[in-house]
Amino acid sequence: MEHITSDGRILIMTAVESEREAVLRGLKGDTRFAVELAGVGAPSAAASTALMLAAGDVRLVISAGIGGGFAEAAGLESVVVADAIIAADLGSETADGFSSVDELGFGCSRITVNTAISQRIVQALRAAGQTAVAGPILTVTTATGTSATAEQLAKRVPGAAAEAMEGYGVAVAANKLGLPVMEIRTISNAVGPRDRAAWRIKEALQALEAAFSTITEVI
Repeated sequence: MEHITSDGRILIMTAVESEREAVLRGLKGDTRFAVELAGVGAPSAAASTALMLAAGDVRLVISAGIGGGFAEAAGLESVVVADAIIAADLGSETADGFSSVDELGFGCSRITVNTAISQRIVQALRAAGQTAVAGPILTVTTATGTSATAEQLAKRVPGAAAEAMEGYGVAVAANKLGLPVMEIRTISNAVGPRDRAAWRIKEALQALEAAFSTITEVI
């Protein structure tokens, strides 16, 4: 994505209603934005986003919500702005390990974003007092629940910052129409063993609200 025009709305897709409500609170009625439900998982997100885009009048698409953070890159309640959106488990198991669809020659598992804009958003969030980083956000079909899987993903995508389930689907739909796309996640839990007692869903939703309050000033 090279440039974002000023014509049309910005479409934000969230998986569930609690995320949508947090984004809407942050936007404070800004009419440049439309916030819609994508559903859970990349297939639902792709279909829902394509349906919303069929009406036209969209200049930028954002996949947004809470997600898991890779401990070395993104801590709890921090904000991750994607500098790449990657379908991390789209491929095949082989005798030598995992091979992506790219390696198999069947397609592309990585969707690029405008990294200059990602960095601009990160700087704005930091200036507003939030902990924010830019990095790859992984889309998975099955949320990671073990240290072994977390380590495999981190090795597969060096610098991986966050994990969620919808970004790649939203991005595919946007790409089909040649629209720029971004992904923004606030971190509710660490990628790895599922310790529900340590999750910070409420706090991550509050961070999501705060992030979009700031983002309205830089997009």
